[in-house]
Amino acid sequence: MSVNASLQSSGFTHELGAHNRRTRLVTRLAMLLDPLFFLLTLACAASIVAITVLLVHQLYVHSVESRNALGWNFLIGQNWDPVAGDFGALPFIFGTIVTSIIALLIAAPLGIATAVFLAEMAPPRLSRLMAFLIDLLAAVPSVIYGLLGIFLLAPFLTKVVVPPLQKALGFLPIFSGPFYGVSLFTACIVLAVMVVPFIVSISREVLLSVPRDQREASFALAATHWETVWRVVLPQARRGIYASVFLALARALGETMAVTMVIGNTPQIAKSLFAPGYTIAAVVANEFTEATGDLYLSALIELGLVLFVVTIVINGLSRLLIHATTGGHDHHG
Repeated sequence: MSVNASLQSSGFTHELGAHNRRTRLVTRLAMLLDPLFFLLTLACAASIVAITVLLVHQLYVHSVESRNALGWNFLIGQNWDPVAGDFGALPFIFGTIVTSIIALLIAAPLGIATAVFLAEMAPPRLSRLMAFLIDLLAAVPSVIYGLLGIFLLAPFLTKVVVPPLQKALGFLPIFSGPFYGVSLFTACIVLAVMVVPFIVSISREVLLSVPRDQREASFALAATHWETVWRVVLPQARRGIYASVFLALARALGETMAVTMVIGNTPQIAKSLFAPGYTIAAVVANEFTEATGDLYLSALIELGLVLFVVTIVINGLSRLLIHATTGGHDHHG
């Protein structure tokens, strides 16, 4: 009996020692993997910074001829004449900013209202179905939006929307003049349709992330559904909603193909939205393969640098706006 007990005790001691060795091995491995994991994630983050710096460097270096020849006149000039070697970027900057801002003014209320409906009002099954369809819209190639803009939207605007708009608001410069289909106005509508899915998708997820107990507490204080959404849910989610809107703005600033197909591609600064225009991305896409001469090519590359700077500035301002409106505190979403 004592022999069996001794053997069992010896076996238990052996298993305990083996377990301790395995535990020490796992601990050492974890200690080794921890710095490796840190270095891997650091390298990934640093690669994003490096790619951005390299991109700016290449744009800056390859636009040196244009900057030396044209100077600040490139940014304030309104004439674009490759034959005469006269390049002014102001019409393209104007077209890019105007179309993006107006598209956002259209898309933001529509997208946020849709997100509120899907997150707070719609039955769960309908909400999931509509969210899936909206995500599909975000994946549609921009050239499809351009084709729809040419063959469906432009005729619809010409026959249905623009005539009453001109009749009611034609005294305003922005709604004056003839409308031929391709215009700044058409580009704004197309861009708005393209960026709405981004606003809806992100805002819906942010709204759903607001804790349920906050809604229940509001209802317990006899608040209506509308008051709960307006005073409780939206304030909690506003940081994420702002982020979705400015992500959509960044998407609109860089859009190329769809805008190229519907904006008219005329380098001018027009008072009316019904006039054709041009954007930075559109002119680079249209003329880069046709650029003859170093100055012409350098001017197009400088346009790319200008677009990059405009995007960085607008996103920086949006960050400041988010910080100012939220007091610098993180909310859910």
